[in-house]
Amino acid sequence: MSYIIAGLGNPGEEYDGTRHNTGRMILLEIIKKESGDLFYDKKFNSMVGELKIAKEKIRLIAPETFMNKSGIAISKIVKSIKAAEKLIVIYDDFQLPLGRMKISFNRSSGGHNGLQSIIKSLKTGAFIRIRIGTAPANAKGLAKVPHGDNKIEKFILGKYKDEELKILKKVGKSAAEAVVMIIKDGREKAMSVFNVT
Repeated sequence: MSYIIAGLGNPGEEYDGTRHNTGRMILLEIIKKESGDLFYDKKFNSMVGELKIAKEKIRLIAPETFMNKSGIAISKIVKSIKAAEKLIVIYDDFQLPLGRMKISFNRSSGGHNGLQSIIKSLKTGAFIRIRIGTAPANAKGLAKVPHGDNKIEKFILGKYKDEELKILKKVGKSAAEAVVMIIKDGREKAMSVFNVT
């Protein structure tokens, strides 16, 4: 049973470069680093692909459904609760400042629509998450979190500025290293190394 890496986002050019598409963007960085590729597969309604990490074949998926339907696409590849334990979901988190990422396992959705959809479709929350920070930081280095549905929506659907994309590229490299460590040494090891406050 191989690992599956999912990068969450919305389909369509109008969402390219938006904060809510961070998961897809980071997945593309990993693919670039590991010499993989994606192609559209109608059966899964997703961009899918494969690459090899530590001699293990890894499946890749970027759902072409909208964020709140991510689970529908992912459940076509992840067929059991046992298989879900080897699912790595990469997604945006405005509760974390830009430049930070956090690895977790078997947590709640934290209100993220994409995760809620995956948990509902797979009937389990026991999968690996790589949360990528998207918020600006305050003087203490904490996330400046938007409040209110309208402000949150405007923020997550807003496009990254050029200087923010440079920071995100660095996070993409760390995320790629974290994925390799999860696959080679297990999620607990990766958490201890990469979840530095």
